[in-house]
Amino acid sequence: MKLAGLMIIGAGAAMGMTMARADSTQMSLPGVHSPRQAQIDYMLKCQGCHRPDGSGDRTSNPPMTGAVAHFLKVPGGREYLGRVPGVATTDLDDVRLANLLNWTLYRFDRASVPNDFKPYDAAEIRRLRASPLRVEAARTRAQLIAKMPGGSL
Repeated sequence: MKLAGLMIIGAGAAMGMTMARADSTQMSLPGVHSPRQAQIDYMLKCQGCHRPDGSGDRTSNPPMTGAVAHFLKVPGGREYLGRVPGVATTDLDDVRLANLLNWTLYRFDRASVPNDFKPYDAAEIRRLRASPLRVEAARTRAQLIAKMPGGSL
């Protein structure tokens, strides 16, 4: 019993250190006011479909790893990211959703985030999610990818 208790305390301390480190990287993540909250929100709202590593499934839950920030580089791509069904219809408030979307871009595709990237904010998220993509999400995604250099991700 004592060993199990020590293991739980040790795991909690390690998790606390990891969370503290995540919050200490805030300066390198513009628009992410709480990396820890974003990570929790991702686990609760996104990873069930997009998987913990952002790999998705190429059918109905597109991969984000090495791909998601590429949408910021084509006309309409930024809007697309704020209007896809999983983003636009989640029950997170606009502030937390902006935090999560910005974090997702850095977490899964930091190398592709444009140098002039303007982080999403609550007002923009509110505007975008007012007109969510529904049945046209896959078609819109394909059209945006076709506009990317090489026409693929």
